[in-house]
Amino acid sequence: MSSSVPTLLVVSAHAGDFVWRAGGAIAAATQRGERAVIACLSYGERGESASQWLAGKGLDEIKAIRRGEAEAAASALGAEIEFLDLGDYPLIESPEAVAKLVDVFRRTQPDVVLTHPLLDPYNGDHPAAARMALQARVLAQAIGVANSDGSFPSKEDIIGAPPVFFFEPHQSEQCDFKPNVLLDITAAFPAKRAAMECLPAQKHMWTYYTDLAVRRGVQVKRNAAANLGLAHETMGEAYMRYYPQVTDVLR
Repeated sequence: MSSSVPTLLVVSAHAGDFVWRAGGAIAAATQRGERAVIACLSYGERGESASQWLAGKGLDEIKAIRRGEAEAAASALGAEIEFLDLGDYPLIESPEAVAKLVDVFRRTQPDVVLTHPLLDPYNGDHPAAARMALQARVLAQAIGVANSDGSFPSKEDIIGAPPVFFFEPHQSEQCDFKPNVLLDITAAFPAKRAAMECLPAQKHMWTYYTDLAVRRGVQVKRNAAANLGLAHETMGEAYMRYYPQVTDVLR
């Protein structure tokens, strides 16, 4: 990768997804001095803003509200955020949308990518985001694939092969989510909680994802080496690694 600072790229279907699913990983990265960039494909303006519609607000106003909330949440996590405004319910996959994501990959040069799992029977926007993220990751590696403006990348613009991790969906069992990576987010959890509280329209999720972090924290402790000495109040997030890990040492 061209940057000397490790970069985490998060591809989020809606304005709140990155907070609930990956807020701990994002905050942990920025607390280590790394760069975190969130590519938000939609504002969740149609499918995840019911309270605003019921209050009589219009589409543009709702988009502005959700954008402000997402920007505040990203700031709480120490991350950058950009909005592709592709629309939701449904989030339509298209060559144009993928090309925009290719630009994001080349511009950010990620070392790690986080996105949604490929199965979610409750929300088709989530696997659509994942499919486009995976396609963009591959296309961004090809020097013969043009940028969205029609120009061709230089050798420095193309990316390597960053690992991809799927973050935990809202209903894990129904999405065939079987985590094989457990992340200790204990030190990062206060920032994640602060980011959650930037999303008042989904206040019902605050307790749910706090409780989930406690449960995943228990699993972190049970699967960690004994000499790590993890604290009783360990908090965690769960992930699935999509591509094989490459290593010269098994540990």
